[in-house]
Amino acid sequence: MDTSPDLSGKRLELLKEILPKVSRIAILWNAANPVKVLDFKETEAAAQALGLKLQSLEVKASEDFENKLKIATTQRSGALVVLQDALTTANTRSIVDFATKSRLPAMYGSSEVVDVGGLMSYAANFHDLFRRTAVYVDKILKGAKPADLPIEQPTKFEFIINLKAAKQIGLTIPPNVLARADRVIQ
Repeated sequence: MDTSPDLSGKRLELLKEILPKVSRIAILWNAANPVKVLDFKETEAAAQALGLKLQSLEVKASEDFENKLKIATTQRSGALVVLQDALTTANTRSIVDFATKSRLPAMYGSSEVVDVGGLMSYAANFHDLFRRTAVYVDKILKGAKPADLPIEQPTKFEFIINLKAAKQIGLTIPPNVLARADRVIQ
């Protein structure tokens, strides 16, 4: 379940806390995905409220990534936010490698990206989502009709920071932000 629109403001706030002087943030997103169009619009609204300028890096296929990511550095974005979906997830390694090589702080919508070297993520806790799925399966196996079950939004979120990635790009995470992290990767 994707709740990125609800999380856009929080992700940008966290970036602003870590990078107080940042004014321009690149947003990498799949423009061919209608859900991501909504995510991008929500991110635009959150950025405006925080006084940030967004640089849209729209991709529609794997071959778009290299050129779009280069734009982030040539136009001097201070950070990168990746709106996760199947296309960006399939290209995780190249995105993380680019961000590291370019020394570009990046926020992701999936904890798995931080586990493979991304800087940080703020996202729904997938372990909690899987536990909730088991509750639904149990209800269905006991005779409940799936159409009668309510749709639930995630209630547990996690903020993860990779200090090794921060060191690679020369970024010091403020202690007050580190203290709020649910998990810190050394």
